[in-house]
Amino acid sequence: MDRAEAARVRPAHAGDAQALAALCRAHAAFEELPYVADGHASRLAQALEDARLHAWVAERDGDIVGYASATLDFSTLCARTFVHLDCLYLDPRARNRAVGRALMAAVAEFGRRQGCRDMQWQTPAWNEAALRFYDRTGARRLGKQRYTLPLAAGVGGASA
Repeated sequence: MDRAEAARVRPAHAGDAQALAALCRAHAAFEELPYVADGHASRLAQALEDARLHAWVAERDGDIVGYASATLDFSTLCARTFVHLDCLYLDPRARNRAVGRALMAAVAEFGRRQGCRDMQWQTPAWNEAALRFYDRTGARRLGKQRYTLPLAAGVGGASA
């Protein structure tokens, strides 16, 4: 992809779920996270239809080459709604071509329209390219760690 040949960013819809799932698989592999394909695309389609998930795709020549996804969340500490950038991922061939910046701008504009004052996200500490990109946006790093706890066994291994 030529730098001059920019991708077009648009809101994702349920019909994009298969392409989104393929990018999610690549994203998970990049971050060395487990990925389970079973039903993933149909769950994405349903979440998009129900507006539980908001997503944008970057297209070039009819191919989806990147995506950003977000949800609205509420901060107890600030007592305000914020937009949570859940994922931002670009096919390696789409990187360094202002596609990530365009996707970030789409999410930020969505957040502003929803009355959010802030956009929040996380990225792996080892992803130096992402850290440099996010630093260039003017975002402020927070010294926090992200945790995940499977809920099947109960919190802390204790059953409820």
